[in-house]
Amino acid sequence: MTTYQNWQNNETLIKDLQAVEEMINQHIRIKNKQIEAQIKQVTNNHGKMLRPLFVILTSKMGNKYDHNKTIALAAAMETLHMATLIHDDVIDQADTRRQIPTLHTVKDNRYAIYAGDYLFSICFNMLSKYTEEFDILNYNARTMEKVLIGELDQLEARFTPPKSVKRYLSRISGKTAQLFAVSCYIGATESGASLRDRQRAYNMGKYIGMAFQIIDDILDFKGDEKNVGKPVMADIRQGIFTLPLIYSYQQQPDAVSALLKRPKPYTDETIHALEQQIIQTEALDAAQRLAERYTHKALATLSKLPEGSYKAMLGQIISDMLERTL
Repeated sequence: MTTYQNWQNNETLIKDLQAVEEMINQHIRIKNKQIEAQIKQVTNNHGKMLRPLFVILTSKMGNKYDHNKTIALAAAMETLHMATLIHDDVIDQADTRRQIPTLHTVKDNRYAIYAGDYLFSICFNMLSKYTEEFDILNYNARTMEKVLIGELDQLEARFTPPKSVKRYLSRISGKTAQLFAVSCYIGATESGASLRDRQRAYNMGKYIGMAFQIIDDILDFKGDEKNVGKPVMADIRQGIFTLPLIYSYQQQPDAVSALLKRPKPYTDETIHALEQQIIQTEALDAAQRLAERYTHKALATLSKLPEGSYKAMLGQIISDMLERTL
């Protein structure tokens, strides 16, 4: 389900997000039409389109709004996000995403990795073509660095005891929050916003991304696969221990450790036992409270940005994200 279907009836925003999708499709041009169609099936199965949405809204902060440039930069951020998802699916060996077979299951791992790399190239092509701001190119390069460091840290931490909230927050700051942060920064920069307001937009996006990932990790335990768009409890099966499990471990380390030491891959019985352990320790409520703290930080930062119609929409979306069930 897309963001504009779920949260609002703003016709201008609907058209803008549709234009983002169209621009992405226009940039996917491959002589082999079968390959082109398969990649487009992935990019058109895009879900909520949050990152381009934040580019679009923050681009209205200043007095230099350029519609065509905004759509292109929003498309670049969505393309970058889709590229990371294709690679994630290979690493996780996920069979489906949003009820659609993943690219590596349709073809193979090598094919999917090259397809993800191809989307990375489209992202940087759009950025170089539509912005003259070196700052944006620099931020985007640093974003890729932080995303990959976060992913590498996650791989390194697989099946290790879930002791550190700090390490978890550092990881999601890179692999998830950074894309939200740079999306807000790009929009603010192209709008002609001041350096201070650009940094505020960046910080707001980072807080949004932190809250988003924590909620995503909560939904991995109590969400519905059809709505979440991916198999629930998938992280634990992969040895990726997220915030709810960390909180549960901190409260009852012996009980959680005993379950995590069971043979791998974990059986459904072990997964169910871990799920019940997390529910009993109220770890989901603790994780929800931390997500609320980041949401409040995002809203507080938003309140310091220049006045404009975009602020009400951003405030609504930030608040709605905390209550999301998908």
